[in-house]
Amino acid sequence: VQLVESGGGMVQPGGSLRLSCAASGFTFSNYDMSWVRQAPGKGPEWVSSINTAGGTTYYATSVEGRFTISRDNAKNTLYLQMNSLKPEDTAVYYCNANLFPMSYWGKGTLVTVSS
Repeated sequence: VQLVESGGGMVQPGGSLRLSCAASGFTFSNYDMSWVRQAPGKGPEWVSSINTAGGTTYYATSVEGRFTISRDNAKNTLYLQMNSLKPEDTAVYYCNANLFPMSYWGKGTLVTVSS
């Protein structure tokens, strides 16, 4: 089982990034997927989730209206489009695959928002 995040980097406030999470080793389309982030020196924060078919999405209030979660089950890939980025969005972003009782995590990708 592998979840590999990519697309992180440094961006100025107000900028955009698109994160990807490539999944392998399990039936991606059967799993609800989420993004979770951890800022330096802080605990994990749930960001967004999407159901198996992609028709239902959920967002933390801190990112609603700025971030969009999506998935491509044909490509076994999860996405997070992040717009209007703020310095407080700086964190390592992890993708999570969840089908109780199984839960898989990637190693994360660092997003830094700074001028």
